[in-house]
Parts: sequence; C-alpha cells; structure tokens
Amino acid sequence: MGPLLPVGEAGGRTLGAPTGRCLSSDVTRTSAPTRPRRRLFADLTPLRTSPDYRRLWLGGTISWVGQAMTALAISLQVYDITRSSFAVGLVGLFSLVPLIVFGLYGGAIADTVDRRKLGLYSSLGAAGLSVALAVAALLGRHHVWFLYAVVALQAVCGALTGPARSAMIPRLLPAEQLPAANALNSVTMTFGTMVGPALGGLIVALGGYEWAYLIDAVTFTAALYAMWRLPSMKPDRAEGARGRASVVDGLRFLGTRPNIRMTFFTDMAAMVLAQPKALFPAVAVLWYGDDAKTVGLMMAAIAAGALLGGLFSGWQARIRRHGLAILLAVAGWGLAIAVFGLTRHLWLGLFFLALAGYADTVSMVFRTTMLQAATPDDMRGRLQGVFIVVVAGGPRLGDFFAGTVGDLTSPAVAITGGGLACVLVVGLLALRWRNFARYDAHSPQA
Repeated sequence: MGPLLPVGEAGGRTLGAPTGRCLSSDVTRTSAPTRPRRRLFADLTPLRTSPDYRRLWLGGTISWVGQAMTALAISLQVYDITRSSFAVGLVGLFSLVPLIVFGLYGGAIADTVDRRKLGLYSSLGAAGLSVALAVAALLGRHHVWFLYAVVALQAVCGALTGPARSAMIPRLLPAEQLPAANALNSVTMTFGTMVGPALGGLIVALGGYEWAYLIDAVTFTAALYAMWRLPSMKPDRAEGARGRASVVDGLRFLGTRPNIRMTFFTDMAAMVLAQPKALFPAVAVLWYGDDAKTVGLMMAAIAAGALLGGLFSGWQARIRRHGLAILLAVAGWGLAIAVFGLTRHLWLGLFFLALAGYADTVSMVFRTTMLQAATPDDMRGRLQGVFIVVVAGGPRLGDFFAGTVGDLTSPAVAITGGGLACVLVVGLLALRWRNFARYDAHSPQA
C-alpha cells in the first residue's frame, strides 16, 4: 500500500442539476435505485454526473503517480546514502507506525471538523514535504534521518487525509454509483502504483532526486485545486452530540455492526493468511531459477490483475448481494494463491497471480461500498480510520506470517497452505455470521 490513502471527496452537487447545491446532508438517502445498464468496462457515470467527483478523481490520479515516484526516490536515496538494504527496509517501518497510530485518530478528526478543510490542509502539508525533499536534494543535504522524518510526516498526512476523503464520497454520489466510484478509485491507485515507480526511476536517473520530488510537488496542485473547489463538508452529527468525535465511540459502534466487522475480518483473512509477496525472492530462485526480474514480473502480475479488476468493473453495478460478492472474491483470492503455490511454470503462475489481483479489486470495491453505504455519516471517518489500520497492518503481518512459515517448512507449503487457510477461514466466518451473505445493497444494514 502506498503512503497515502484512496481518493474520494465530497462535494454538494445535486445530480442532474450541476449548478445547484445539494442541501441534503447525504445524497444516498434521497436517491432512488435505478436499474443499471449491462456493461463490461468500468462505469464512468460518477465522472459524467458529478463535476466535483470528476475533478477529484483526475486530481487524485495525477497526484497518486507523483506520490509513487517520491516513494521510490526516497528508497533509492536511502540506499545511495547507506548502501544498506536494512536501512531501506526501515523506510516502510517509519511509514507504517504513524499510519497505524494516526489512522484511528485521523478518523475521529474527520468526524469532528469540516472534512474539506481537513483534506485540503493535510494534502497541502504533504505537498510541502515534497518541496522540502526537493530543496534538501538541491542543496546537497543528504541525511537519512531527514528522509525518515519526512516519510513519517507523510504517513501522518495520509492518515489525516484518507478518512476525510473517503468519508465524503457518499455525500457526493448516490448509493447505486458507489461501486462504480470505488472501482474508478482502484484504477487510480493501481495505475499510480504501476506507472509512478517506473517514471520515478527514469527521472532520478536522468535528473536526480530533486526532479522527482519537484514533479511530485507540482502534481499535488491538481488534487489541491479539486478540494479547494468543494463546498464546506461538515459531518452530519446528531443533535446534542459531543463536540469532538471519540475513537472509542467509533470502536463501540463497530462492535455492534456485524456486517461492517465482517468486511474487516475477510480482508484480514486474505492479507494475513494468503499474502505471498515476502516469498517471491525465494520462489524466483527455487522454482524458476531466475533473478530479480522474475520477482518484478510476479509483483506486476498482481498489479495488472488489480488494474483489470477496475477497468472491467461494469458488471459490479448489477450486484445487490455485496456480502456474498465479498465472500466469493476473498475465497477466489485464496484459491488463486493456493494454485499459484502448486505451479512451476512461470507464465501459468503469473496468470494465477493476476487472477488473485483481480479478485482483490472486486473484494475492495464491495467492502468499501458497504463501509460507506451502511455507516452513518458521523461515523464514516472513524470506520475509515479502522480501514486504514487494517489495510496498512494486514499485509505486513502477512509478510511476517508467510516468511516465518516459509522458513520453517517451504515456500510451497506457506503459499498453498496460506491460500487454503484463507478459504477455510472465510467459510467459517460465513457460517458464523450468515446474514452477511444476505446483505442487500438496496437496504444496507451495518
């Protein structure tokens, strides 16, 4: 996962009346379901009907590429200074800890203050950090401690921006357009993850670190402009509610909402039990007799599958049983990973990794949609904060689990066994909370 969280923001445009402001606090409460058209490719309706969302999606796509460039440039610069892979690994740690610590807190802030201002100021802070990186590089101040500090502050900005931006999507679009919007957001993230590092490496090679950081700072202007154009977006809090939203209240609310909890449980099953990426270097050598290029192909296969999941997402608008879709998608991820662990032909293995990436995007779209649609507006920020913690921490725990099992047994046992364990756990969860499979998007219940 990247340092910053998925795009999405709220405006107040009434759909079908672009020049008027929506006085309702939540578009999803007033929009009647419409029968979606049959389509194969991604549904672009949110981009056509909402100018605010269109600006935010374009701005987020541009800035996400810049952030991915900076992430790669920082790793390259740390290695250039230290010649230590351990030092490069610490970059992830300095990003992970603030993201987890401030994720819940950022969600509480998003449920307290004007989300537009929170997103605008925290994004402005992230842009300022990119400028600071560029200035330091131009001045020849190459210090590892400075890079670690910037990475940690970037994570704080992301933890503040993410809940505010994601919590506002349901204020901008009707409920039936949320799956399409989340699929489009997945395209943004995957596109940035694939293109950003490639551009970053090229720019660093041609012009140096400062140019990568400067370009990142410039790309932020697109996202900042989109947020600046939004109206005030204060949380729709109940009358008599306390002045500051409480993290504890958010966790208590989650404890009473089994369907929302299930979205987190299923994701953790996939990311902790069936996360094979830490084993890719060993797999490349032991199974395919190749080097780092093969590791890159395996990583790219998952990303390519995820991108296809967003591009070919038109069918998702016709799905009402979101809980059942999540269960099938997560089980599909586990099965694809398990079969990958049995293959010894590279291109067949890449196919199953791409299939896993596709299933992961499908799961993400419906999980995010359920979180947005079935959660009251005044709780969306805090539950999005929990989502950040799960997304940030789950894959890291998965890397540790896979690496440990792989060392104790073999990569094949760790990968195939982890995939099958994921399927088993998802099946047990579905039996324990049977109503999750019956969740209906037309009458969302948390």
